Amino acid sequence: MSADLNSYHCSSFSFLFFSFLFFSFLFFSFLFFSFLSISETPMGSIAENLLKAQEIALNDSHVPEQLKNYLQKALVVALGLDPYLIAMATSKRKVSPAHGSGDAGGTKARVKPLQEDTSGCLNGHVFRMFIHLIRARKILLIGKLKGYSILAIAEELPDDGKIFACAEVPYLGVNSQEAFDYSSDGKKISMRVGPIADTLEALHAEDEHFDIVFIDADQRNAVNYYSFVMDNHLLRMDGVICVENTLMKGQVYLENISEENVLAVRKLNTVINSDPRVEQIILPVQSGLSIIQRSRVPPDAVIESKKEVIRDDVFWGYKKNRILDRLRLDDKVAYVTGGGQGIGRAFAHALGEAGAKVAVVDLVLAKAEAVVCELNLKGIKSIALAADVSKPEDVHRIVDTIVARWGTIDIACNNAGINMNSASEDTSLEEWDKTFNVNLRGLFLCCQAAGRIMLNQGYGKIINTASMASLIVPHPQKQLAYNASKAGVVKLTQTLGTEWIDRGVKVNCISPGIVDTPLIHSPELRPLVQRWLADIPAARLARVTDLQAAVVYLASEASDYMTGHNLVIEGGQSLW
Repeated sequence: MSADLNSYHCSSFSFLFFSFLFFSFLFFSFLFFSFLSISETPMGSIAENLLKAQEIALNDSHVPEQLKNYLQKALVVALGLDPYLIAMATSKRKVSPAHGSGDAGGTKARVKPLQEDTSGCLNGHVFRMFIHLIRARKILLIGKLKGYSILAIAEELPDDGKIFACAEVPYLGVNSQEAFDYSSDGKKISMRVGPIADTLEALHAEDEHFDIVFIDADQRNAVNYYSFVMDNHLLRMDGVICVENTLMKGQVYLENISEENVLAVRKLNTVINSDPRVEQIILPVQSGLSIIQRSRVPPDAVIESKKEVIRDDVFWGYKKNRILDRLRLDDKVAYVTGGGQGIGRAFAHALGEAGAKVAVVDLVLAKAEAVVCELNLKGIKSIALAADVSKPEDVHRIVDTIVARWGTIDIACNNAGINMNSASEDTSLEEWDKTFNVNLRGLFLCCQAAGRIMLNQGYGKIINTASMASLIVPHPQKQLAYNASKAGVVKLTQTLGTEWIDRGVKVNCISPGIVDTPLIHSPELRPLVQRWLADIPAARLARVTDLQAAVVYLASEASDYMTGHNLVIEGGQSLW
């Protein structure tokens, strides 16, 4: 009786087990065929073969259950990878309507981007991320790359961005350019239809230069297109080439393959890998995605073939850093006084975008916190501090707080200032003292406190905000105290700049012209603005963004030989 019961339990278990395997087989078969369109990948090929192996195993009673178990587990992993990668690739689409140019009625909305087919949407996410990371403006597409929307790529470009799409036939048929032009982002796309070799020759003749070049490897002449791009310098120095379909379901690395397109892709991969001008990595994403960039240091083999090359700092870059790298402020610690609005806010964003940690200092803490919130959204490490820079105890407190938080101060941006207009004969001692207390006394206190930290470490950059008023007498407004205080900022900068440069600390200042702020647009100032514009060769007021590159330059190692300088940025107003 016991043996019969055991036999019954065993047979029941076997029935349930095989039922489980059978329904699992049906489920994963359904899953597999549901994702058949995305299985044109090495993992898809593996899943396909595992599925066939499992089918054989299920129909063969001699196959051990343990082996069937392992086959099922392997199949689950193989089938799940591609869909999971796609599901985890965050997709963001513009949902607000955008009006096309020339649409007076404002009724023409953005065209829905071409539908992405699932076999390559992950590559599309990668492409868009590259565009964002390297801030690409000009893109070349070679071949009819599938798996992503050309309009979706265009969305990632800035307004002045451009895509040159080279294909033997139009992407959307005869009227593809008309379809692109219907969208506001489509205006960035230029279709070049015809023999691709001829199109590349034309682009070379036009001296075009691209940030990213996308090539579809699954075309007969892809290796020629790659060689043409590199030999004729269509890729800019810091550009990237992305080649799609470089794994061909894994066939490129399998032996005994004779298919012409597979051999062509294998040749392309080998040519790129052996090219001393570039570095390559192949990502096993979808059907294979190769990422190619120029070698950071040109190999000696290339240099030796060109005897005229002088291997000095100009060629290699100072300390092996290219010029844009020398403007980076990675891991530097900066503060900006008056950072809660206007010029100071723009300086805080600029220094942070260049890589620095930024302490935003303002008389009103809420203003500093608002800017810090903006910086945090951009991934910039920052803190908000309140201080009256005319008070020594406040200045020492903010310096101590920054050093306690980040260990040092590398960049001191002394920008806080006030302006109280009055005729000279009416200027009170109170107005004079208040203006000088902030504009000159406060700036001196900050330079001295930060300078002591910098002198002790043997390195630092101090950037003071002066004014065009240090050079000329702006008119018709009357601002004696302000003009005199800003002239004092320049002389203080020159003095410290000469005293401290041999100890590693450079002190410079920026003199902006009249800056366009919300206050400027008030009705009572409108007549003054018209008068100012008549005195400015540039025929406009300064924007805070006009000053951002200057503060990054003065804060970086690229300006290490500059000290005591007053960098004037005023649209030419001081020249008239």
